[in-house]
Amino acid sequence: MAAIRTFGGTVSESSWPLYLGPRPFLPTISVLVPAFNAAATIAAALRSVRRQSLVDWECVVVDDGSDDATANLVAEFASSDFRFRLLRRSHEGIVAALRGGLQACRGEFVARMDADDLMHRERLSLQLAALRAAPHLAGLGCHVRLFPRAVLQPGLRAYEDWLNAIESADDVAREAFVECPLVHPTLMLRREVLDQYTYEQCGWPEDYDLLLRLLAGGQRLGVVPRRLLSWRDHPDRLSRRSAHCSIDSITRCKAAYLARGFLAGSDGYILWGFGGTGKALRRALAEHGCRPSHIVELHPRRLGECIQGAPVIPPGELAALAKAPLVVSVAGSVPRSEIRAFLAAIGYRELVDFVCAA
Repeated sequence: MAAIRTFGGTVSESSWPLYLGPRPFLPTISVLVPAFNAAATIAAALRSVRRQSLVDWECVVVDDGSDDATANLVAEFASSDFRFRLLRRSHEGIVAALRGGLQACRGEFVARMDADDLMHRERLSLQLAALRAAPHLAGLGCHVRLFPRAVLQPGLRAYEDWLNAIESADDVAREAFVECPLVHPTLMLRREVLDQYTYEQCGWPEDYDLLLRLLAGGQRLGVVPRRLLSWRDHPDRLSRRSAHCSIDSITRCKAAYLARGFLAGSDGYILWGFGGTGKALRRALAEHGCRPSHIVELHPRRLGECIQGAPVIPPGELAALAKAPLVVSVAGSVPRSEIRAFLAAIGYRELVDFVCAA
């Protein structure tokens, strides 16, 4: 006999009192989809939700004031499948859309999805099973497949490889300041956690901000190491056209969380790397009163210089210094691996004595 899920638990279908009216549908998972002028892709995205092997879900689509056919297309899905729900709002941007949509979500878990991406049919099932098996995790993401493949540039392919090498909560924590280690539309979070942390308008990417706030709050985020989301790349993607998603904004986001977390209470820090990324991070950290005591470099022309009071030293002199928090701002997986190995050999512990932030 079928069971009906309610806020108070479950009851059998036959025992639901008729005087209470229609039986409530309280799904295990709410799929939250913000959409703005997404008529070209929204139908395919919602079809990928509808074909999920797990059926205990609702899909809350927040139309953020679209002036194309987005709302009409979502309404067609809702008319034939009660699990789809359309919320129409005036155009206020993605943070307001996400906050409004979250209020409407009824599930125990919230899975993010974008209006131009595609879910693997096992995504919800596998992520739910992983979260049920790991009650210490606040949420988790999954691996991605960027598409369309034919036009992907080498930089994006390298980024995809980096993302898909992240396989555990420890990996997420270790890589958090390199780039955002979980693609936001892959996330499934426990509802009570997302209610507590929610989305904030900070002047930088709301998804990266949420992830760093969760980690700063002691939450653990895991990964299902399978490609369960096809992540669309196109010129109009928000991360390409919004000033909030610029490299400068992302650097300011990193600096804010480093200053209030890893570097909090320190008189100074050691900066490894003074290329473009290192210079930008130093400037952003200085806005929070954090200034390097030393700069570690390999470039022979910089060695021996003093940059705004910070002597430039080679890596070999690190062991002779009194330990201070060390921020590695060197891009590239291979150089980072070599630096991590060197630091481990001289007794530096990652996330305790040093972090990688580029």
